Amino acid sequence: MSAVISSVKRPELFSFTMPLVAVLGAMFGFVTGNIFGSPWVGAILGAIIGAVIAFVFAKIPNVKTKATTLATGVVFGGVAFIFGGLGGLFGGFIVGISMGWFANWVGTGKYRAGVPIYYTPRQVLWHNTFLFICAFVFFFLIAPLLPVVWLSFNAENFFTFTPEMLSFKAEGYSLKHYRDFLGTDEWMVPLKNSLIIAPIATLISVSLGTLAAIGLSQSHVPGRQAMMAVLISPMIVPLIISATGMFFFYAPLGNWLEIKLGLNQAFVGYVKVILAHAVLGIPFVIITVTATLVGFDKSLTRAAASMGANPVTTFFKVQMPLILPGVISGGLFAFITSFDEVVVVLFVGSARQQTLPWQMYTGLREQISPTILAAATILVSVSILLLLTVELLRRRSERLRGMSPG
Repeated sequence: MSAVISSVKRPELFSFTMPLVAVLGAMFGFVTGNIFGSPWVGAILGAIIGAVIAFVFAKIPNVKTKATTLATGVVFGGVAFIFGGLGGLFGGFIVGISMGWFANWVGTGKYRAGVPIYYTPRQVLWHNTFLFICAFVFFFLIAPLLPVVWLSFNAENFFTFTPEMLSFKAEGYSLKHYRDFLGTDEWMVPLKNSLIIAPIATLISVSLGTLAAIGLSQSHVPGRQAMMAVLISPMIVPLIISATGMFFFYAPLGNWLEIKLGLNQAFVGYVKVILAHAVLGIPFVIITVTATLVGFDKSLTRAAASMGANPVTTFFKVQMPLILPGVISGGLFAFITSFDEVVVVLFVGSARQQTLPWQMYTGLREQISPTILAAATILVSVSILLLLTVELLRRRSERLRGMSPG
């Protein structure tokens, strides 16, 4: 790859590099100018600054990408600090880093480093355009979470960025909303309910989903495609429809358990919510375990049977260790589904089974408090940790099957 990079010549400065960097500068300038009420003036100034950066970088012999990129970020951050304080410093540094990296990436010809040397200009353009589209999609998926996390540290009791926050002053930030979340029964009781319901529902989902996936992976099972469609239907059917159907099914069941068996009403409520969440989690377990079973060598189970092992021993000693990453991944998805779910709980549960998402929904409807943002930040953090665990398990599963991770 290094030989390919070294053989790439610098593209034409005035007809290629400068216009591209100027376009990026105009985009940043338009956004910055919009803050001060002059978006088009900002776009023109940004285009000029971008063209100048491209020209200066092209005249630097043996340009070092990291050094020049960092220097651009420092210069932009320093200028922005004069006009916008600490907030401007942070934003200017990010813009400067982006401009410096892009100018180096285009100006040195590194935009061709990730493609074969025989690619035509149109193929190179499509390759890099596709990468930028993926980056923008990822950004717009993540961007809505950033204001939520930021506002959760607000020192005021309302949903807005105060001047102190935008200036990154210490008095604008506080942990009081996290203290409200962790120190009051209003939030701790729903959190406790979620921590009771989600693990039990996950255990049921993993048990039933794993058995269903193993059974449906057998080619001799009649109608397995239709059964698969039925079992994963909770993932496809709109949640409000599933919640309505569960209400009409579990309401008579709950009455029967209370009247005929004399069970406590609160206990019956937990049973209904747990079973409903287990139904929602089973499709995730089936899909992940089925995907893991695709690479499973069935000759191993036949070898175990030939050695005298019964089906239960074969499952736990041979099959389960190899499909365990898929089982755990499905369980994590089932846990996230149960922990974040609110619609089904509203239909099936009662006030005693109020979960954390239910409390957040009620808080948004009845009283708007940044404590909701603190709860959302904690949920996002837990979800990120679980997704990282899923990714590590996926890589482990690929290594066990002799595949290259990624």
